[in-house]
Amino acid sequence: MHIAILILIFAIAAFLGKVLISKNPSQSHAVQISATNAISGITLVGAIVVCAGSEVGSLSMILSFIAVILASINVIGGYVITDRMSEIIQKKGDKK
Repeated sequence: MHIAILILIFAIAAFLGKVLISKNPSQSHAVQISATNAISGITLVGAIVVCAGSEVGSLSMILSFIAVILASINVIGGYVITDRMSEIIQKKGDKK
């Protein structure tokens, strides 16, 4: 029963995310990416805490280490994309 609730929450979150992103204009995506970076930063800190408290070689340590790598890639990539989008928006503003 517990896993079914988690799957339901995931499905609702995926659906709402798709609806919310599709209804926003492209100019506001930089703001959304910045918010997602903050969430990924929280995930990164949580994964580091779990990894530090796990026994060496345990499943939780392996999974949290993978989470640290993936969240780091997401945070770094998100900041790079946000920076590029900010430059594009500023260049469009300068042309006017």
